[in-house]
Formats: sequence, C-alpha cells, structure tokens
Amino acid sequence: MLLNEFLKEHRRVPEQAATTIKLGSTVAKQNEMIAKQQKQIEALTATVQKASDQIVLSKPAPQLVANP
Repeated sequence: MLLNEFLKEHRRVPEQAATTIKLGSTVAKQNEMIAKQQKQIEALTATVQKASDQIVLSKPAPQLVANP
C-alpha cells in the first residue's frame, strides 16, 4: 500500500514540473503585455495632456466690462 502511494506521488512530480513551466511562461507573457500596455497608457496620457494644454491656450482671456 505504501509503495503504491509512493509510486503515485512519484508520477505526479513530472506533471507538476510541466505545470510550473507553463505557469512561468504564462507569467512572462503577461508581464510583457503589462509593459506594452503601460507604454500605451503613458503615450495616451501624454496625448490627452497635450490636447488639454491646447484647449486651455486657445480659450480667450476673460474681458472685463466697466459698468457706467
């Protein structure tokens, strides 16, 4: 009985190693995707900031009218 349990567990080790390798690969791909998305976010943020700055600059200055 004990030998059977040992053999069963021993067969699981390669399966677990393969699963660990797959998970490591998945994590690496996700990290790459996160880095790309972060760059895209930074580029979009810069674009929005530039557009916001242009809007602020294009607004005419408020004009004061003297009341008689």
